[in-house]
Amino acid sequence: MYKRLLKIAAIALALSLSGCGLLPDKVDETKNWSASRLYSEARDELSSGNYEKAIQHFEKLESRYPFGTYAQQAQMEIAYAHYRQGEQPEALAAVDRFIKLHPNHPNVDYMYYLRGLINFNDRVGFLDFLSKQDPSERDPKAARDAFDSFKQLAERFPNSIYAKDAISRLKYLVNAMAQYEVHVAKYYYRRGAYLAAANRAQVAVTEYRDAPAVEEALYVMVKSYDAMDLPQLRDDADRVLRTNFPNSVYFSGGPTSDKPWWQIW
Repeated sequence: MYKRLLKIAAIALALSLSGCGLLPDKVDETKNWSASRLYSEARDELSSGNYEKAIQHFEKLESRYPFGTYAQQAQMEIAYAHYRQGEQPEALAAVDRFIKLHPNHPNVDYMYYLRGLINFNDRVGFLDFLSKQDPSERDPKAARDAFDSFKQLAERFPNSIYAKDAISRLKYLVNAMAQYEVHVAKYYYRRGAYLAAANRAQVAVTEYRDAPAVEEALYVMVKSYDAMDLPQLRDDADRVLRTNFPNSVYFSGGPTSDKPWWQIW
């Protein structure tokens, strides 16, 4: 019992001394490292998947050697490490900070590309149409932000090594965002909110004209206007559908009938 009390007292004393600053802090092994060594060690940690340790090294590099190429490279690596660690807000903040500080940097095109990738990785949740969540409640902001970043890259740096991949992702995102609007429109239509359905379908048609989803958007518009007994708007949408998609699936496949196609489907 006596030994136990002594042990407790020793622990309490150690904690008290530590709080008063009488015990030395943990030694920083990087204290005397050069910029090149800090960068090399940080890169090794990054390659090994130790993103938190890599970020710590890069941040020390930037703070200790703020003037020079190593500091600028560290800023880019910090953004990438946060991205790989799944820390989206931190990664985006690091990217935006770099672009603001170094708008004419030779590798700023990569930062636009990285910003697009960071937002693009949110597409799974955005396009999870099989979930039971009301599609009108989903926020497509990440997809739009990714689109804007890839578009800026493609327009400002057409010769960038990242431009080709950015353009491919742009095409994917255009149809993804158009499909999102169609899903929301169909959701409203099924619930009898025909005006809301027509308006959301109209967004897909006007903002994403080249997307394959436009065909279905026009179909929703025709059905919605017909349900609201607006024959002129219905016929206008029907005419646009026939002009742009003459072989549309919506014109065939229904039972033989004298009724117009929109009353069959």
